[in-house]
Amino acid sequence: MHKYKITLEYDGTGYSGWQTQKNARSIQATVLAAAREVFGTVADLQGAGRTDAGVHALGQVAHIETEKKLLPQQILFGLNDRLPASVNVLHVETASPRFHARHHARQRIYLYQISRRRTAFGKRYVWWIKDDLDTAAMKNACALFVGMHDFASFADKRFDKDASTKVKVDAVEFIDADDLCVIRVAGSHFLWKMVRRMVGVLAEVGRGNLDGQAIMKMLQHYSAGPARFTAPASGLFLEQVLYEGDRQLSVKLPRSYPSL
Repeated sequence: MHKYKITLEYDGTGYSGWQTQKNARSIQATVLAAAREVFGTVADLQGAGRTDAGVHALGQVAHIETEKKLLPQQILFGLNDRLPASVNVLHVETASPRFHARHHARQRIYLYQISRRRTAFGKRYVWWIKDDLDTAAMKNACALFVGMHDFASFADKRFDKDASTKVKVDAVEFIDADDLCVIRVAGSHFLWKMVRRMVGVLAEVGRGNLDGQAIMKMLQHYSAGPARFTAPASGLFLEQVLYEGDRQLSVKLPRSYPSL
């Protein structure tokens, strides 16, 4: 058997998410169909993260396991010739037979984009917030999420019913770029809808409806509040997946539309 590591980007609009689902269009199923045409048969295709419906990726990582051996460049061209315009393979490399895209990932980095103005180009990739935002308060509140916390208030347990809700967040950055606010969250893993609910809560801080003390209470005791503030999927991107020896990139904004 031969194994290949692929890095890909995709526009998640119109997809049910990464993971294959019955009677739904998924990124995994789309890539698997293309891979089967390239290789003839594929034993396994696994991604590093299960992005939710409508969520995008700038650097999703997956592995393909197959009996047929091809050059990485052949695989890259072969896949891209068969994939829709919304999915693009950026890089292919030969991987160790033991490599697993999900199990061996040591850090995942997500970006969330908030636009403070209406845009004709980026509406599929941002959350447009019409209200005035106190970006300084949002930036200060980001630090409250860093470290090991119980994110039960920020998780949707319908998907990860048996998963622990304790997660160590390595970093939360807030970048204020004129009409665009970018929130970057890094950690070993995240719970379903966790990042979108963190962003939603930070937006409420920016609106003046919540403060740091309210966030600390949500982290210390279960609250249904964050679910009400869940940010739309459109602004969320899986930016990068890091493995042993990888270096974190500087913030990598999507190039699908002009700067806002």
